[in-house]
Amino acid sequence: MSVLKVGLLLTALTALFVGIGQLVGGTTGALIAFGLALVMNVGSYWFSDRMVLKMYGAQPLESHQAPQLYRMTERLAAAAKVPMPKLYIIDDAQPNAFATGRNPKHAAVAVNSGLLDILDEREVEGVVAHEIAHIKHRDTLTMTVVATISGAVMMVANMGQFAMMFGGMGGNDDEEGGVNPLMMLPLLIIAPLAATIIQLAVSRAREYEADATAAHLTGTPHGLMGALAKLEQTSHTIPPAHANPQTAHLCIVNPLAGFGGSVGKFFRTHPPTEERIARLNAMQTSPQSVGAWS
Repeated sequence: MSVLKVGLLLTALTALFVGIGQLVGGTTGALIAFGLALVMNVGSYWFSDRMVLKMYGAQPLESHQAPQLYRMTERLAAAAKVPMPKLYIIDDAQPNAFATGRNPKHAAVAVNSGLLDILDEREVEGVVAHEIAHIKHRDTLTMTVVATISGAVMMVANMGQFAMMFGGMGGNDDEEGGVNPLMMLPLLIIAPLAATIIQLAVSRAREYEADATAAHLTGTPHGLMGALAKLEQTSHTIPPAHANPQTAHLCIVNPLAGFGGSVGKFFRTHPPTEERIARLNAMQTSPQSVGAWS
């Protein structure tokens, strides 16, 4: 996905947020929403890594705690020509991982404890290579900003629906005259749906690109293919300890895939895992792995 397309999607999310502000509070509400959108974008830029890591209860992982993981990450980062990211561990039985940070110099990779328990070494390598690919492509900032604004759109829409129940909706400016609540209700329902669709449009394209880059970094798609198959299976059997819908798209597979019912399946944050595996299987890569374990 091009930078221009991502920029357009982020602009659409911001416009949607401002539009809901207009519905809830007229011109004043729109101005407040626009100001909040700016603050959220700036806040996401500077503090995205800390916010997400704290949300998941991630703890710093020192080199002596996981020397193999550290050596492998260093090699993959060098192959990707990015600085070594900070490593974190999350106490969560569901195997998963994500990357965060505003740029490659301030990036972090977090892995769940379940991932290290279930995957073999080559599969862990494929997962970490995927997350380093996100860092290399600078996806981490984009995805966190998308999560922040999408969450805000849903929150304000919920507030608007709640206010409607008590007759508190409509433009408050005298010259605007207020808005028909019957017209607002569909918009307040559609707005979170639109935010989710925009969020998915950003997330799905980034996963395919990160998968392909990971295969090139490791020299083979087989480790990531095996990891994706195991992660997909366990995402339906082991519930996540920390994930929520607003940040699910940050993980290598959707941690809520097996716990959202039919609606959750319709709004998948990731491409179908079988399609990701098929694309990796079709890739022609060198037989040697850049990040071979030792």
